[in-house]
Amino acid sequence: MYRYSRLPVSNLSSTSQRSWQLSSPFRSFSATTEIRGRLLTAIRDDHHELGSCYSHIIDNKNADERTRYRNRFVWELARHSVAEEIIVYPAIQEYLKDGQDRSSKDREQHQTIKEQLYRLQGLSADDPDFEPTFRALYSDLQQHVKEEEEHDIPQLEAKLDEVTITQLSKSFERTKHLVPTRSHPLSPQAPPFETVAALLSAPIDKVADIFRKFPKADGPIQ
Repeated sequence: MYRYSRLPVSNLSSTSQRSWQLSSPFRSFSATTEIRGRLLTAIRDDHHELGSCYSHIIDNKNADERTRYRNRFVWELARHSVAEEIIVYPAIQEYLKDGQDRSSKDREQHQTIKEQLYRLQGLSADDPDFEPTFRALYSDLQQHVKEEEEHDIPQLEAKLDEVTITQLSKSFERTKHLVPTRSHPLSPQAPPFETVAALLSAPIDKVADIFRKFPKADGPIQ
């Protein structure tokens, strides 16, 4: 019920694809690396979904449409961020030589993004601060996406066997169904306390989602 349908990249507007891909080059994987790239693919798919909202928010001046796609953007990014912090970052910390420093940096970047997202989710679409807030958030997010896709996740996958990669990717996807759909920047940033806080906040967010506007064609509530 609370799940967007996946939008194929070919259906995204040229503006949104172009704006995201400027700083996020996506590599394709051959059949022999299908399993090894599975976690990166799951994360990259989420990044594409976030990028698909860009033109609807920036180029569309209709307040109702902006509100719908802002809510979708918040819904997707909040879930994605917490799932990474619970599932992916502990793996980076465990398996990479500089994993402690790298996961700490990723969590710091997430905290900045969460604070910006929290501000964005509280603004009306016709507020003068709406677009500048979204642009600042999106710019920071692009840099974070670039580092994840080019360095963190490929290097993590290179250290793991196929079974572990598959387990991580499945856990990442499952966790997104259990975590909050709004930004909570004051919540703990790492397991186990983040996990507990997420499980407590998620039901409240999901009930509130029933009363929020989402894109009519592919919102979480059909």
